[in-house]
Amino acid sequence: MKPVLFSFPLPVVGEVTFTSYVVMMAVAFIVGVWGCRRAATRAGLDGELLVDLGLWMLVLGIAGSRLLAVLTDGKLLDFVHLCTAPKLVDAVDAKVAQCTASAQCGYDYLCDAATHTCYPPRDCLAALKFWHGGLTFYGGVLLAVPGAMWFCRRKRLPVWKVADLAAPFLMLSLAIGRVGCFLNGCCYGDFTDAAIGVQFPGHPGPRHPTQLYEMVTAGLLFVILSRVIGPRQQHKPGKTFGWMLILYGIARTIIEIFRADPRGALGPLSTSQVISIPLIAAGVYLVARRGAGASSPAAPDGEADDAA
Repeated sequence: MKPVLFSFPLPVVGEVTFTSYVVMMAVAFIVGVWGCRRAATRAGLDGELLVDLGLWMLVLGIAGSRLLAVLTDGKLLDFVHLCTAPKLVDAVDAKVAQCTASAQCGYDYLCDAATHTCYPPRDCLAALKFWHGGLTFYGGVLLAVPGAMWFCRRKRLPVWKVADLAAPFLMLSLAIGRVGCFLNGCCYGDFTDAAIGVQFPGHPGPRHPTQLYEMVTAGLLFVILSRVIGPRQQHKPGKTFGWMLILYGIARTIIEIFRADPRGALGPLSTSQVISIPLIAAGVYLVARRGAGASSPAAPDGEADDAA
């Protein structure tokens, strides 16, 4: 793992650190927006508006991703205690199990002289610090997609055509972002004896590198959506996006079986598996109903493909 990609000192400012998680999230965003802009320009749409849309989705996506992670990852009480009683929060990646001085704990952890255990410092803003990890992809989708639809209608962009253009690059961005998860050591899997098992810091035994499973899956979906499904559905707006919901929903449901990090659960299902069910259903509906007939080339942008 390499949580910190690189760092360097600056006069006055001090040490400037670039975490792997944030760097890969930034790369994912830039690549995704660049790809959408090119695809939009080729389709006769205003590419600059797609850049504006990408920035809008970035803000909403981060907000939704962080909100769902905080509420469902099983750490909500930890965020409360970090502000009110930090000694109640486990320092899961502390360098020692027992301490006599804070310097032994590593990172910025402190040592509790009474219990000889490490604990994190008080931080009332920890729930907002998404750059430390803790973003849920589905949370971003649930907030960013409605926001994107509102933006498209406001700017008179064809909603479903834009959704189809964006779908492959959403998967490409996800694939890049999961590299950041792997380097950060979050979103890890359950124990495994297979050769592919990876030892994550602070967690005993080799585990499934589920971040890499999803990276490969999302990368394949990018190829399928952009090279196979997309070209065949150009005159049936909404179908490519629908197939993205179906294929990713199924893949995510399967990958969740191998996950082991805290992320909430409803009975035997994780939060992501529960969310996958209605998204798969929505995808089936789009594939079945959207583009039952080809959109009329003569119709103004947005009218034909938003009529169904």
